[in-house]
Amino acid sequence: MDKLIQYRQIIKNILTGHVELSNRFPKEGVEHLLIADEERDHYILFDLGWSERKRVRNVRVYVRIKDGKFLIEHDLTEDGIATELLEAGVPKEDIVLAFHAPEMRQYTEFAAA
Repeated sequence: MDKLIQYRQIIKNILTGHVELSNRFPKEGVEHLLIADEERDHYILFDLGWSERKRVRNVRVYVRIKDGKFLIEHDLTEDGIATELLEAGVPKEDIVLAFHAPEMRQYTEFAAA
């Protein structure tokens, strides 16, 4: 299977799992959405709705696939999307913690770019 097709399926499976977990403990008025743009390879886990008369607009995860690598732009998950990618068989050199400044990425155990 082509690497890009495989990576798209991996991230969708991971984020779908997060949506399903969130839906097991629903918060009235709040939807948990997976937004997958496979044409541009952007994947977002998003909470949207109303809770206690306040608007909820929360991006929990934002991951891009670029140049054959996962760029984790934002991650508010408990264990981290990078951990889940590793568990799915993605090598460390194909994961970039893009939420770190470029000059700091070299100090992580993952790819710098």
